[in-house]
Formats: sequence, structure tokens, C-alpha cells
Amino acid sequence: MSRNPEHALTNRRLPLDFLNCSLRICLIPLSIANFWLTVTNHQDNTNYGKLGFTNLGGLEYMAFISAISAGYALFAAFSWCIKFLVAKTWFFFISDQVIAYLMVTSMAAVMEILYLAYNGDQTVTWSESCSSYGKFCSKMKMALALHAMTLCCFILLAVISAYRVFSLFQPPYVLSKEIDDDEEEEKM
Repeated sequence: MSRNPEHALTNRRLPLDFLNCSLRICLIPLSIANFWLTVTNHQDNTNYGKLGFTNLGGLEYMAFISAISAGYALFAAFSWCIKFLVAKTWFFFISDQVIAYLMVTSMAAVMEILYLAYNGDQTVTWSESCSSYGKFCSKMKMALALHAMTLCCFILLAVISAYRVFSLFQPPYVLSKEIDDDEEEEKM
């Protein structure tokens, strides 16, 4: 067993590196599938007309955020695999946080759309629309589920990157009791 603290730190980070790289690689197909499912979601109804993702701003926003997260995941996985920018822990910390927050906002927007599509809003006389656009609503639920899985991965990555950043620093120094006692004596 090695007594070198850097060697021990490296051995402890190997599972974290593997998890980090694996999550980043898994995010690529999840984000692309979410984007594709959202963009290709449309349904035509003879009574009400055609409904597509472009008719709903929240779905457009989710598609946009999915495309950004796929691009970022590809870049991040590539840079982790070839050890490019790996030393830039602050970059990944901030980027992972921003993407996770953007995904939370887009998920909230789509959840509101889904709620209104299934339940309507009687106070403003909006009726539910999923009885007329069932296929569209089903695909929207599936896209939301993919988005939720992607969000969970990004939250985990944000925690990992936060650990990486803050493990670079030593814990704050705590004054010893002797120094505190000396200060109290000086005050008297």
C-alpha cells in the first residue's frame, strides 16, 4: 500500500472519473433522443387542425435545451476522454450547473403544458386537448421522461463537478483554544 497522498487521491478518484465519463457519454443519446422526439412530434386532427412542437413555446424551448445539452455532453465527453480541459474544473463546475438549471426550467415549462393538455383550465375556459391529440400527448410524456432522465444525470454530474472543485481546497482553519483564551485575556 502506498503512503503517497497523491496516489491515494488518484485511486479514490478513478471510480469518480469512470462515473463522470460514463454519464457524459450516456447523456449524448438521451439528449439526442429527446430532441428528436420533441421535434418530430406532431398530429393532425380533422376538427382542430395540425398540432406540432412549434405551436407550443415550451416544447420549442425544451428542444433547444436538449440540443444544447447534447452538444455540451459531446464536447465534455470528448474532452474528458482525451484529457483536454480536465484540469479546468471550474469550467465543468459552472457549465454543469448552468445546463442543469436550464433543464429544470425547460422541464417545468413542459410539465405545465402537459398538465393543461390533460386537465385544461376551467377558469379561462381551456378544455383538455389530449382526448383529441392523444398521440401528441403520449410522445410529449415520453419526451418529458427522457428529459427527466437527462436532468438526473446532469444533477449527478453537477454534484461530481462540485466535489472536484471544492476538494481542491483545504478545510477552513480553526483557531485553537489557546489563541481564543489569549484574546479574551487581552480584552480584560
